[in-house]
Amino acid sequence: METPKTALLGRTLDEIQQIVRNLGMPKFAAKQIASWLYDKKVETIDEMTNLSLKHREALKEGYEVGASAPVEEMRSVDGTVKYLFRTPTRNFIEAVYIPDEDRATLCVSSQVGCKMNCKFCMTGKQGFTANLTANQILNQIYSIPEREKLTNLVFMGMGEPFDNLDEVLKVLEILTSEYGYGWSPKRITVSSVGLKKGLERFLNESDCHLAISMHNTPIPSQRRDLMPAEKAFSITEIIDILHNYDFSKQRRLSFEYIVFKGVNDSLIYAKEIVKLLRGIECRVNLIRFHAIPDVDLEGVDMEAMTTFRDYLTQHGVFATIRASRGEDIFAACGMLSTAKQQKEKGVTLQ
Repeated sequence: METPKTALLGRTLDEIQQIVRNLGMPKFAAKQIASWLYDKKVETIDEMTNLSLKHREALKEGYEVGASAPVEEMRSVDGTVKYLFRTPTRNFIEAVYIPDEDRATLCVSSQVGCKMNCKFCMTGKQGFTANLTANQILNQIYSIPEREKLTNLVFMGMGEPFDNLDEVLKVLEILTSEYGYGWSPKRITVSSVGLKKGLERFLNESDCHLAISMHNTPIPSQRRDLMPAEKAFSITEIIDILHNYDFSKQRRLSFEYIVFKGVNDSLIYAKEIVKLLRGIECRVNLIRFHAIPDVDLEGVDMEAMTTFRDYLTQHGVFATIRASRGEDIFAACGMLSTAKQQKEKGVTLQ
């Protein structure tokens, strides 16, 4: 059996320099390889034509670009495209392309499944299978047809980014470094339930925007029922940490809040949000709930969303209502990958 080759895609410049040294290639070849990967976005080592034939052959013996196309896609009437990727272990992950006037956002996954087990999340119901490598995360960007149109990237797909922070930070380095994509950190938002250790490290090692999944309720006892991570990492602890950082300049802080009918949609909760976020420069994104199987939660109508938003805004908390997208194509994160996995096992998603 042929030994699998190692992917170059997802390697930082330091890692490529080590590969170059190991193969006896000139030092400058590392930047040439990085340029072929992240600027020219080649598919094969043979396309790296400013490397000598000898060095290309040496590189090909143990390495490959390591890009892989989506195995399936679903297109919504609103222009949203959900892409399904297969991992080498034959699991599935999702990335979602969301065009909106002059913006084009890609939502990427960082894990296969998730350990957080939030009640309202289809990915959490899959359980946790594996962390994605930097290659598998970056491939979601590298391998979609719309990659050159992207203006923004959000880590809001499958998985908890701070539970796989080493690989996520590698991807952020590649995206924002001169040798890589050269993007401004302002184009990237990483979303988390707020794992304490990962949160502090992310804030110290990255300049990208941060979104905290407050979801459900700012009241800790109720948040625990819907988001088990609250037991280990409380929303009040997260807020205490965030008070130590300056979000008034380049970096943006936002809180994601899914509004559920009869659960957290009354103005009692809006008042608690105002109290909780006092003194922090931030915004609150209100999100419509996309129903998932076997979960007794419902979304609210636009009137309730607007009332909630207006209360927050009138009391000093900037709030927006996130437009629902892709409702005709397994809109909830994790639904398409779950359906595909179950189909291959001969099970139907109800």
